[in-house]
Amino acid sequence: MFNEYMEYMKTEDLKIIIQEIVKQATDLKNKHIDNKNTPVNYACIFSQNKKEYSELIEAARKIGSIIEETPTGLLFHISPLKTVSGILKLLKIRIPDTTRPERGDADFTISNFTYFKKKHLSKDGFKLIKKREDFEMLELMDSMFDVRVYFSSPPLDEQLGIK
Repeated sequence: MFNEYMEYMKTEDLKIIIQEIVKQATDLKNKHIDNKNTPVNYACIFSQNKKEYSELIEAARKIGSIIEETPTGLLFHISPLKTVSGILKLLKIRIPDTTRPERGDADFTISNFTYFKKKHLSKDGFKLIKKREDFEMLELMDSMFDVRVYFSSPPLDEQLGIK
């Protein structure tokens, strides 16, 4: 019984961390863009050390399954999780990385990415970090927040065929 309770606490703690990252990322996004109703598409937890990474992976396995192993961590398709910016189905647990001291990030879906990019790219905090023939990504950072925000075209759920 105690082990079941501990497993429940681990998964509930993980869900709280995810929801807090999405909430902070939503606040960051809303500070810098006009469209407040952009839905969350993906979230990532930046683990701060190897022990935390192992614990987060263990908890994430309880709420989802690994769909991709990347050089920077594992991507999970999780049970739909309610957040302040909609239902979340994609979660990445990032391996410890000194270039990612924040708690995590969230990606938001933009309906007209080309217009959005033209409007925001020259503004403080926005940076085009990936540009390929079939993919682009804007990053938004603000030192007042412990998260990062990304806008991708196409969004990750679309790339993976997850709806």
